[in-house]
Amino acid sequence: MTPLLAAVLGYLVLQLGIGVWASRRVRNESDYLLAGRKLGYGLATFSIFATWFGAETVMGSAGAAYSDGASLANAEPFGYGMCLFGMGILFAIPLWRRKLTTLADLFRERYSVGVERLAAIILIPSSILWAAAQVRAFGHVLSLVGSIPLDLAIGVATGFTVLYTAFGGLLADAVTDVVQGVMVSLGLIAVLVAVILALPEGATLGSVLASPGAIQLAPTGGVSWLEVAEEWSIPVFGSILATELVSRVIATPTERIARRSTLFAGGMYLMIGIIPLILGLVGRTVVPGLEDAEQVVPAIARELLPTAMFVVFAGALLSAILSTVDSTLLAASGLMSHNLVVPIMRITDERRKVSIARWGVAIFGALAWVLAVRAEGVFALVEQASALGSSGAFVVIVFALFTRWGGARTATATLLVGLVVYLVATYAGATAPYLLSLAASLVTYVVGSVLDQRLVPAVARG
Repeated sequence: MTPLLAAVLGYLVLQLGIGVWASRRVRNESDYLLAGRKLGYGLATFSIFATWFGAETVMGSAGAAYSDGASLANAEPFGYGMCLFGMGILFAIPLWRRKLTTLADLFRERYSVGVERLAAIILIPSSILWAAAQVRAFGHVLSLVGSIPLDLAIGVATGFTVLYTAFGGLLADAVTDVVQGVMVSLGLIAVLVAVILALPEGATLGSVLASPGAIQLAPTGGVSWLEVAEEWSIPVFGSILATELVSRVIATPTERIARRSTLFAGGMYLMIGIIPLILGLVGRTVVPGLEDAEQVVPAIARELLPTAMFVVFAGALLSAILSTVDSTLLAASGLMSHNLVVPIMRITDERRKVSIARWGVAIFGALAWVLAVRAEGVFALVEQASALGSSGAFVVIVFALFTRWGGARTATATLLVGLVVYLVATYAGATAPYLLSLAASLVTYVVGSVLDQRLVPAVARG
């Protein structure tokens, strides 16, 4: 084992220790899934930021910029930043006031138990895909620092993250997110400074960014404006009500903290999230000819940073990944345990509820490993995670929070139409499958609501 790999593993063990320490406060399901609804400004802000700032931000967006430059065809980091601002401005307070345990609870309270269970089944795969993206990125980093095969590294990454997540619950997640958020910010800033100092004589950061093909406001390479709209709609609409984000919003003690923490996290996300984009553009000069574009940020760090600083950076990158993967596994497990297994089996013992949630983490971690090994890239996985089934859920949630339109049949039809249209359109190679599914979901809900209003009086008269 190299000293570098030993240092990275030591950092991971430290994170696990923090999680185990925090897990001692877990007494019931609410403690495990919502940290007892006690996340203040610091914990909530850093937890939202660190959860959102994952592998796709550091490696996916940098890799896209390295390969094709920065353009509107790539929504990261601005699309996901807009998503956080949208949550804070529009949804944080209405969701907090509902006193939910998971997002699927809203479907039960507003519609029916059947809609709740259908929503949980549709939302769970999204979290698993997102977890797979983070696990794959985790494997990339371990492979780089330890010179071990990628598939083996992904397996090690999966085992560690499952163990780490199953122990702690949301409180452990939030506490470690503070450390991880600080680490990833300092690590990326250190790499950016090193890159600026390493630029060839006469070159400046501004001149590199202004070079031909570096930044294109208009779509390039035959990309249409419809494809751009599709690219941006996925993070904005597909992730704004993600279960991982909602769980942190509803885990705060007041509605003011829920809103402001989300907005603060959005600002942090944009400020730090633009650094990988810059590194991807500058990387074409500093480390040209990489076979795997998603390795550009770790490659720059290894090329330019002293060993001690590279250990800090590797820890920072792993922090970004850990803070997201534990959130996604916890979200999927919460939906499975709280909305499916516990009510179906009529479990009332709090220890059994927590135990089921922990087993869910292990099961979904194994599924994430299978997907991570077979996936083509980090960014593609995240896009699939954000889009799969979210169009119907988005439409139903908006109507549930802000109107009294629609009943259980309408909500069920909308969820199914959104999922089926997206899958069929994707399989058929449609240009904008997510926008198509979003439009189909909206039409389904509106038409279904009108039919419900007409059928109810007719039934009453009959």
